[in-house]
Amino acid sequence: MTATTAAPAPLITRAEGRSEGGRAFQPVILGADIGVYALARAFHEGYGARSVVVSLTVTGPVADSTILENVVLGPDAAPEDLVRALREVAERFGTGDGAPQLLLLANTDWLVRFLVTHRAELEQWYTVPFLGEELLGRLADKARFAALCEELGIRTPRTVVQDFTAADDAAWSPVGVDLPYPLIAKAANSADYERLSFPGKKKVYQVDTAAELDELWVTLRAAGFRGRFVVQEMIPGDDTQMRSITCYVDRRGVVTLSCCAHVLLEEHTPSGLGNPAAMITGNFEAMLEQAHRLLVGTGYTGFANFDVKVDPRDGSAQFFEVNPRIGRNNHYVLAAGANPARFLVQDHVDGTAVEPVVVEREVLYSIVPHRLLLRYVLDPALRAKVTGLIRARATAHPLRYRAETRLRRRLYVAAAAVNQVRKFRRYYPEVTGTGL
Repeated sequence: MTATTAAPAPLITRAEGRSEGGRAFQPVILGADIGVYALARAFHEGYGARSVVVSLTVTGPVADSTILENVVLGPDAAPEDLVRALREVAERFGTGDGAPQLLLLANTDWLVRFLVTHRAELEQWYTVPFLGEELLGRLADKARFAALCEELGIRTPRTVVQDFTAADDAAWSPVGVDLPYPLIAKAANSADYERLSFPGKKKVYQVDTAAELDELWVTLRAAGFRGRFVVQEMIPGDDTQMRSITCYVDRRGVVTLSCCAHVLLEEHTPSGLGNPAAMITGNFEAMLEQAHRLLVGTGYTGFANFDVKVDPRDGSAQFFEVNPRIGRNNHYVLAAGANPARFLVQDHVDGTAVEPVVVEREVLYSIVPHRLLLRYVLDPALRAKVTGLIRARATAHPLRYRAETRLRRRLYVAAAAVNQVRKFRRYYPEVTGTGL
């Protein structure tokens, strides 16, 4: 397929960043979600750089923004269209001594895979600051990740793999699952699953019975899924048992940035299930040591984001996955006082070593209204902490940025808050706290 829109118009403005060493650079980011905007905001806050955002469509988080430039390809764009668009963007910035260094980033799994698999071609024009293809395959696949954690002595839920590779064969049948119900089921590699469409699709499935699991296998096979699904034991506990860890590993193999957050509330829409909606930053040393062990032990480089759950039965940290990117909610790192763009720029633009930073400051990060959040935070100690941070104005929302001056942008941010209330009322209505 080819793109359905004409070639993007020339960039309206040039606002490259300048590194600490005085070198010019230009961020180019693939995608259009709130995590892409947050990354563009980090470059703007830290360096005044106006990112170029290349995407299939324009979504609310990146629309009408003054801190970035949208290049839109159309929903039917194929990989070759994306490569061509990136070449055209690079050509607009020129080559030679006066041209900025182009930093090419992405923040969804399938786009990270695209960058890594097309690295040889893209590095004609761009710096592509991601891990290698072989390691990406090992870590992005949840089944292989579970096996790696076991090798390194890192706790992870018991896992059974369902392989749909041969599901076109009439003789194919799913393997048995010898785990107690309820279970959690999800794609082993989300890049195999993200662009698949079928009724009732979810990011993560809670499966309560063997009959439900059999029905899921039938649905996935009929929808054309031909990757691998993992079934895992369900670790008990609500959203507040989840933790998020974001790290940056430089080209020397040193973890120069580490930031942790205690999840308060996750999204509960079918497509967003499991994405944190509110968190408090902090330092969880034992958990962080395990994350560092995995990153250093595998020769990882670049940004990484871990999903971890604390098992309330024994207090152990259960590592669910590592995302080979900075993560959708990366703004919590910036809000807590460490601009993630700085670690990337000093590593890849200046080529200098950065003294490792472990973020300690507590900040309430939330994409939902605080009043709505407090409906779901029922633990008295956590609730008191949330209330205290709100009163101290130690709060952050990635879309609320003073540099954004356009009225339509401000109206979108206000409407997005109202929409969050609607979504939670529809998909997660059970409430025993204060009313709205």
